[in-house]
Amino acid sequence: MPPASCYHCGLPIPDDVDLSVKIGSEPRAMCCFGCQAVAQSIVDNGLADYYRSRDAMPESPREAMPAILDQLVMYDHAEFQKSFVKELGHNEREASLLLEGITCSACIWLNEQHVGRLPGVTAVNINYTTRRARVRWDDSRIKLSDILAAVAAIGYRAYPYDAAKNEEISRKERRDAMWRLWVAGFGMMQVMMYAYPVYIADGDMAPDIESLMRWASMLLTMPVIFYSSAPFFRNAWRDIKLRRVGMDVPVALGVGAAFVASCWATFVQAGEVYFDSVTMFIFFLLGGRYLEMTARQKAVSVTEALARLLPAFAQKMPKFPVDRGTEQCVVADLRSGDYVMVRAGDIVPADGRVIEGISCANEALLTGESKPVSKSPGEAVTGGSINAESPLVVQVEQVGEGTRLSAIIQLMERAAAEKPKIVVLADRIASYFVAVLLAVAILVAVGWYFVDPSKVLWITVSVLVVTCPCALSLATPIALTVSAGALAKDGLLVTRGHAIETLARATHFVFDKTGTLTTGHMHLVDVLPTAGESRDACLAMAAALEHASEHPVASALRQAAGEALPETSAVISEPGQGIEALVAGRCCRIGRPAYALALSAAKLPDAATQWLESGDTVVALADETGCLALFRIGDELRQESLSLISELRAAGKKVILLTGDAPAVAHLVAGKLGIADVRAGVTPQGKHDCVTSLQAEGAVVAMLGDGVNDAPVLAQAQVSIAMGGGAQLARTQSDFILLSENLDHLRHGLRRARKTLQVIHQNLWWSFAYNFVALPLAIAGYVTPWIAGIGMSASSLLVVLNSLRIQRVETD
Repeated sequence: MPPASCYHCGLPIPDDVDLSVKIGSEPRAMCCFGCQAVAQSIVDNGLADYYRSRDAMPESPREAMPAILDQLVMYDHAEFQKSFVKELGHNEREASLLLEGITCSACIWLNEQHVGRLPGVTAVNINYTTRRARVRWDDSRIKLSDILAAVAAIGYRAYPYDAAKNEEISRKERRDAMWRLWVAGFGMMQVMMYAYPVYIADGDMAPDIESLMRWASMLLTMPVIFYSSAPFFRNAWRDIKLRRVGMDVPVALGVGAAFVASCWATFVQAGEVYFDSVTMFIFFLLGGRYLEMTARQKAVSVTEALARLLPAFAQKMPKFPVDRGTEQCVVADLRSGDYVMVRAGDIVPADGRVIEGISCANEALLTGESKPVSKSPGEAVTGGSINAESPLVVQVEQVGEGTRLSAIIQLMERAAAEKPKIVVLADRIASYFVAVLLAVAILVAVGWYFVDPSKVLWITVSVLVVTCPCALSLATPIALTVSAGALAKDGLLVTRGHAIETLARATHFVFDKTGTLTTGHMHLVDVLPTAGESRDACLAMAAALEHASEHPVASALRQAAGEALPETSAVISEPGQGIEALVAGRCCRIGRPAYALALSAAKLPDAATQWLESGDTVVALADETGCLALFRIGDELRQESLSLISELRAAGKKVILLTGDAPAVAHLVAGKLGIADVRAGVTPQGKHDCVTSLQAEGAVVAMLGDGVNDAPVLAQAQVSIAMGGGAQLARTQSDFILLSENLDHLRHGLRRARKTLQVIHQNLWWSFAYNFVALPLAIAGYVTPWIAGIGMSASSLLVVLNSLRIQRVETD
C-alpha cells in the first residue's frame, strides 16, 4: 500500500508522523510541522478556497530546507543527546539550546510562543541576554529535530548549547554587525557629501546638478538599505507573516517609506528626498545595537567562562600506584575512582581528593576568592580550579553532572531561564506599545495630510522611529544580567531569576548560627564521661552515630575519634535535634541534651551547667539508662560577621538570630555581634513557622543558612542565601549561593542588589519619560528622521551604559 501524501505539498507522509489540519469540514493529513503551520495559517485567514482552485503543489518546508533538516535528524540520536539533553522522567526530556538570530525581546516572545504551541512541548524559556533556551518535551509525541525545524521555519537557528559554539556565534554576530555598521557609516558620509551642497545652495543649484546629486545619493543609499538594514526588513516581514508586530516593524516601515518616497522623488524630479536622513538613522541605530550587543556579551562573560573551565583532556594514571605512567584521555571518559596527574598550571579535570603532592589551587572563578587555597593529601579539589605550584595526584570522586562546577552552571542556567515579574511586565508593555505606536502613526499621517501634505512622510517616519520601545525592553534584563555577572565574579551565585530584586527589597535578615555567622570549623574542646565509660569509648560511639551527618558538630566528633568505630544500625535522624541508632546492639542517642536524655527520662548532670554557660555547643550522648557523656564543641565567629550585621542595622534592616543551638550559646554570639532579637533552641519546623509569621506581618524575609535542617526555611523565605560549603539540599533550595563563604562578599552583594534595583527604576523612568517627551515633539514636526534615529539609539545606549554602572560598587 503506497504511503499517504500530504494534503498541502503532496509529498509522502513518513510512517511515524500523525499531523492534520481541518480544512473545510474534514481533517487533512500533513507530512511535517511546517506544512501544518502554513495550512493552519491559510485556514485561519479565510483562504481555504486556495486548495480548491490551485493548479500546482507548493514547495514543501521539507524541500525548502533539505540541508538543514538532514542535519537536524542526527540530534534525535541518543548518543548525540548525551551531552546536552537530560532525562527527567518517562519520555520527558529537557535540552539546553543556543539561539542564533535573536535581535530583541520580541524575538524571544515569538520563539517562546511558536515553540510552546508545538504538540508535545511542555515548557520553553529563553533568556534574552544569553540567547539560551531551555526546552522540555515529551519524546513520545515530538522529536528534538522537529522542535529545531520549527525554530528554523520562522527564521532562527537553534543549536545544542556549547561554550565554543556560543563563542563562535558571538564572534560571527560581532563581525556581521561591524560590517553592516561600517557600510552604513561609509554610505552616510558619502551621501552627506552630496546632500550638503544642495542644502547650502538653498534652491540656487542648477536642476541638472541637483538631479545628479539625487541620483548619486540614491545609489550610495542602496547598499545601506539592502545590506546594512536587511535584518530590520527581514525581521519585520517575519513578524507580519506571523500576524504580530515586533520592534523592527515600525523601523522597517519608517525606513522603507522614506527610501521609496525619496526614490520616487528622484525618478519624477519633484518633491523632497531623505537619503541623508535614512542613512544617518540606520547608522545610529546599528551603532546603538552594536554597543548594546557588546555590553551584553561582556556582562555574561563570567557565566560563559565557567562553562569553559573544564579541560577537554586529562592525564590518566591507569596503573597507579604500581605504575606512575600517564596516558591522555578525554575528560568525559573519566570515572569515579580513576587517578589523574594534574601538573603545575593545569586545570583539575574533575572533583576529587589529593592522594599525593602539596600545592595551591586557584579557585577564583569558582568562588570569587582571589587567594590560592593550599592543597595536601586528603583534601578535596574542585574540577575547574587551577593547580598553581607543583604536581598533584588526584583520585576522581565526581564526574560530569555530579561535579560542583556542573551544579553551579546548572543553577546559573536556571536563574537565566526564569523571568522576574518586572521583566515580564516590561515585555508585555513593550509589545502593546508597538501596536499603539502604529495606530498613532496612522492618525498622525491622516492629520498632517489635511494640515500640510508635504510634511506627512517625514513626520510619520519620525513618529515611527523615535518612539520604538527598544530602551523599555532593555531596561530590566540588561541590568539584571550585568548584576548577576558581577555578583558571580565576587563569589555570590544567583540561582533564581527574582533573587536580585527581592534581596534589594528585603526588610528582615534571618541568620542561622553554625556555619554562617560562625566558621563552622568546629573542634572538640573536651569530653565529660558521666557513666563510667572511658573517654575514647564514648567518643567512638558518638562518631559512629554521626558517621553520615554533614553537620559541622558531626565532623568535629569524627575527626577526634579516629578510624575504628563500632557498627551502627536502625539509624533515625531528627533534623535539628540529633540522631538515634543501635550501637553494638544498644539504643543510643546523640544531639541536643534534651533530645538525647528523653530516651531515659534522665536529668542533665550538674557538671554540665558550667559548660552550658560557656557559650560553646554542648552535645549529649545517652542510652536507655541515662547520660553517658557530654561533648563540648568550640566554634569561632567569622571575621566578617560583625561588619555585615553592623551595615544591615545601619541600613534600618531587622536582624534576627534563629538557631537550634542552646540559648546560652546563641546569646553569647548575638551579644558579640549586636543582635537583639535571638530565638534559640528552635526546631526546623519552628524556624519555618517563625519566618511564616514574619511574612504574615508584611516582612520581606532574607534567610541565610547552610544545613539540611535549614532547607525548609530557606524554601519558605522570599529570598535565601546558602553557604557554598553547606549541605547540597540547602544549596538547591536557595536563591543565592555564597561560594566564597566570605560574608564581605554578601555585604557587597547587598549593595549591588540595591543599586541594581535603583538602576532598573532609573531605566524604566527614562524609557517612559523619553517616549512621553519625544512622541509629542515628533507629532508636532519638531523631530526630523535623522534626529529621531539619534534619539532612539541614544535612549537604548543610555540604558545599557547606565546598567554597566552596576559593575562599579564600593567594596569596603
